[in-house]
Amino acid sequence: MSTSQYDAEARPRGGRMPRRARRAQLLESALEVFVAQGYHSAAMDDIAERAGVSKPVLYQHFPGKLDLYLALLEQSCDQIIENAQVALSSTHDNKLRVEAAMRVFYDYVASETGAFRLVFESDLTNEPAVREQVERVTYQCASAIAGVIHEDTGLPDEAARLLAVSLVGMAQVSARFWLTETGTIGKEQAAQLVAGLAWRGIRGYPLSDDHPDV
Repeated sequence: MSTSQYDAEARPRGGRMPRRARRAQLLESALEVFVAQGYHSAAMDDIAERAGVSKPVLYQHFPGKLDLYLALLEQSCDQIIENAQVALSSTHDNKLRVEAAMRVFYDYVASETGAFRLVFESDLTNEPAVREQVERVTYQCASAIAGVIHEDTGLPDEAARLLAVSLVGMAQVSARFWLTETGTIGKEQAAQLVAGLAWRGIRGYPLSDDHPDV
């Protein structure tokens, strides 16, 4: 898909902008191009045209396509990690915590920006720097969740981390499936269904010093 085929027209060329504002504009334009075309098919020409700038301006901010992609990926990963942490700290009711954490992933994949495709459906996971960012989402979200599980159940740290990683995997896989495969289940209902499944499992681990099965 060329930039001329986007629903919205390419942004008009403008005058000078503060460096931070220009960088944000370039990232926004790059996100649209990468989501639509994938990393390998996207070209710096497309991104510059989409942003309404010359290629030299684009290269002043990002030396190459990979640098631009990684900046976007880091921004997207930071967003979902922060949202998960906020969700976990929003209540002391662990059932509601599970629902809030699950909703983070459903909200993320439902976003009109399509940024989740960079994190969960990247076509560049063979690149170590990309894989590191993608794995960071799982590990940091799971780390925050594991702390809650350990505190609430008394399970050893390693067991709590395993359950937390499983919860993150359940959230992101089910959210992506919901987005592409279900047509009648609303976002809130879907998130609640999966959160209910997760909660029924987690609440089965009562706070105790004795865990013969772990």
